[in-house]
Amino acid sequence: MKKLNILVIALLLSIALSNCSKDKSEPIDTTYPEINTELADAFPKQCSVVKRGEKFLFKALISDNAQLGSLSIDIHHNFDHHTHSTELEECDMAPVKQAVKPFLLIRNIAIPPGLKSHQVSAEIEVPADIDPGDHHFMIRLTDKEGWQTIKGLSIKIK
Repeated sequence: MKKLNILVIALLLSIALSNCSKDKSEPIDTTYPEINTELADAFPKQCSVVKRGEKFLFKALISDNAQLGSLSIDIHHNFDHHTHSTELEECDMAPVKQAVKPFLLIRNIAIPPGLKSHQVSAEIEVPADIDPGDHHFMIRLTDKEGWQTIKGLSIKIK
């Protein structure tokens, strides 16, 4: 019995000591993911125009230093001239107006797992019966660690 107690104490002591060893931790990811809409075929870009009743292709290059996580887009009217723009270029704005049948689209776009870079291409249909005018096209990209980048573009729907 005495030998069993000594063995149990020795085992518990060795487990405790092994847990106190130096951490072999990996560097912490503190880098924000990137959204690139400056490519030649990227769309939309700041001040782009899309038409009601038609489809367009959202294209951008997204990347992260470690691993991409999730991507979502949000299109909503800007008839009151609020701002989310992350771009320096300002667009010509129509006069302030009241929304009658506003366009609102919120969509998650799948990113294949395990990637550091991905060319996004997603078809978006603009309803024919929505209010034309100034809109925001918001892109939200989150990496696997939870860091998020937002790109706010001003677009016009005609």
